[in-house]
Amino acid sequence: QVQLVESGGGLVQAGGALRLSCAASARAFSRYNRGWFRQAPGKEREFVAAIRWSGLSTYYADSVKGRFTISRDSAKNTVYLQMNSLKPEDTAVYYCAATTRWLSVATDEYVYWGQGTQVTVSS
Repeated sequence: QVQLVESGGGLVQAGGALRLSCAASARAFSRYNRGWFRQAPGKEREFVAAIRWSGLSTYYADSVKGRFTISRDSAKNTVYLQMNSLKPEDTAVYYCAATTRWLSVATDEYVYWGQGTQVTVSS
């Protein structure tokens, strides 16, 4: 069964850092581009960052640029989201997803999704 499993969420104070992980259960994901999205209570799911299957290209939402870094470990078939200088407005459930498209920021362009991990930033 093809799965994406997130981990690493938690509670952190403003200005702190967290690293999220997204492990893929199938080698087929090695050729998928991967993205991170987030959804705050009462809001729509929004794009955060994405990385190409090769790991050579990344892009970010303006709201996280310079604070978050997406990376991947191909040997582990895992993608990471390093989040620094966290703000209360970063509080959300974070989801990883996979797509064959590049420069995709729309949720309907991603085929596979994880179950999400909660990130809470206190002020």
